[in-house]
Parts: sequence; C-alpha cells; structure tokens
Amino acid sequence: MKKEIYVFVEDFEKDKPIITTAIESGVDGILVKDKDLKNKIEKLARIKVYLLKDEKNKDLENFVYILIKNKKDEEKATELAKKGYKVLVETTDWTIIPLENILAQTDNIYTFAKNEKEAQTALEILEKGVKGVVLKTKDINFIRSFVSKIKADTEKLNFVEAEIEDVIPLGMCDRVCVDTCSLLKPGEGMLVGNSSSGMFLVHAETEENPYVASRPFRVNAGAVHMYIRLPNNKTKYLCELQAGDEVMVYNYKGEGRKVYVGRNKLERRPMLLIKAKVKLENGKEKEISAVLQNAETIRLTKPDGKPISVVNLKKGDKVIAYVEEAGRHFGMKVKESIIEK
Repeated sequence: MKKEIYVFVEDFEKDKPIITTAIESGVDGILVKDKDLKNKIEKLARIKVYLLKDEKNKDLENFVYILIKNKKDEEKATELAKKGYKVLVETTDWTIIPLENILAQTDNIYTFAKNEKEAQTALEILEKGVKGVVLKTKDINFIRSFVSKIKADTEKLNFVEAEIEDVIPLGMCDRVCVDTCSLLKPGEGMLVGNSSSGMFLVHAETEENPYVASRPFRVNAGAVHMYIRLPNNKTKYLCELQAGDEVMVYNYKGEGRKVYVGRNKLERRPMLLIKAKVKLENGKEKEISAVLQNAETIRLTKPDGKPISVVNLKKGDKVIAYVEEAGRHFGMKVKESIIEK
C-alpha cells in the first residue's frame, strides 16, 4: 500500500520555507488549523490543503484529530476511522502500543512524526503501518529527504536472458512512440511484449546515429496491441497511453523508476515480429515475442546494458527480458488459466 505524506504548518510567514519545500517535494497535502492559512497556501500552488478539526466539528473531507490518552481515546479513533474519517492520532509520549491497538482493527489512521525515526516506525507498525504520516517539523532537509525516499516509486525486477529465435518482417502496422517527461539514460528502457507474461526491455532512443538525432525522452515501444508495464505491477495496451499516465522505466539491472507520459505518438510504419525463447527455472522453455518497428533506431537491450538494433538481430543473440505467469484483468495481475499465441 502506498504511504501518504503530509506536512503540518502553523504560520504562513514563519513557515514559508516549510510550505515551499512541501510543495516542491511532492507531498500529498498540507495540514493547517486555520481556514485563512489554508486559503493563502492554496494560492501558491495547486496542492491539497486540509483543515485539522476536532471530533465535534469533523467532516469526511478534512482530518479529525484525536489525542490518545487512554483506552477510551483508542476506541474513539478506531470507530471514527471505520466510518471513513481521516483520523490523525497523537500519543502523549509517542509510544507505539496505542497505534498497534488501533491498527489491529482499522487502516484509515495517520499520525504525527517529528523525525525520520518516528516516521519510519509509524509506517512499519504491525508490518502494514499507518496509512500516512504528518511531518511536524521545521527541518526542510528532513522533509525533502524523507518524502523523496517514500515517494521514490522504485521497483526491482529479476530480469532473464532471452535468446533470439526469429525476426520476421511484417507489413505496415500502427506503432507507438512513448515520449516521457524525463530524460532516460543509456541502458534504460521500457518493458513491452505481445503478452504480459513475457516482455522485452526496449531501449530508449539515447543513441546518436548519422541519420537521426537522439531522443533520450523517447521509447519507440512497438505495435499498438502490446502490453507495457506500469507502476504497482499493472499493465496497459500501448494504444491506451495518454499524456499524464505513469509508466515504468528500467535499467538493465532490473531497477525501475516511475516516469510520466508527455505524449503518445501513433504512426503507421513497417514492423518486425521478434521471437525469442527463455529458459525457466524448472528447466522448461518459454517463447516470448514482440512487434517492433523495422528501423535501425529501435533497439533491444543486451545483458550488459548495451543496445542492439532490431535490424541487426540474428538467431542466437541474447537480450534482456522479463517473464511471469500469464493472467491479467484490465491490466491487473490475476490468477487464471490463459494461453496467448
């Protein structure tokens, strides 16, 4: 479960560095006690600002604050959270026992944290942790580093080697260039494939050549029907991508990061059907395939991270791939029997 990070602010002038840091760091929102302060912050940037209310003035849109002093307060916080309120709890001596008692019964709980130790502990209590933490600090470096750490949206996959079996020229097809809002590095690319259970790492257009300038923000990802891997173990068809969507970019070591789509560019181009085989841990072989544009600038990724053009591929070449069990429902992983050819 993704964790939410908020920052608590008390004064507009005194806390301007905190407000600015929170906005630039990409927190999920800012908490304040005063409506006038809320209005001032909302004029600075498009960011969600919540009011911190007591239980008598609570509403479902804002946070309700509960100070945990005894068992009765624990029960009150649990009951409100179960009803859908965003409950922010604070203990008098920051012991984790009250939080454990509440989290054992509900998930919709937030807590204050004054430093990284408190914040990290709260996010890990009972292994699932609170839904989010509210940073109550004047340390802008702590805010910046902690938000960056929690919001990194990184992923590590176990890549395998795929051995090229065949490269078959096709006619004209519709293909997709995924232009991102980030600059990609040599060795990085996107996972795409004819099946979500077998995908190739298509290299970003970071390489110069005599005919076309590099486009390090772009991955020429292939035919419109293919799957592309997204954050949180989800997939989409390439034709479904649009500006603002999140997609994953991986390096040759399997280390992934989230980037945003700036443009999805569809054009008709001559294509290639690329077939490869992967040896599985059980000793069996699995065939994977992809349909990519027939052009020198489209490259797969070799195990050492170097790109290899699809026009130069030959039987026996080794490239990076990712395999898993088949089965997706609207892009989400499911357990089911499925055959894709």
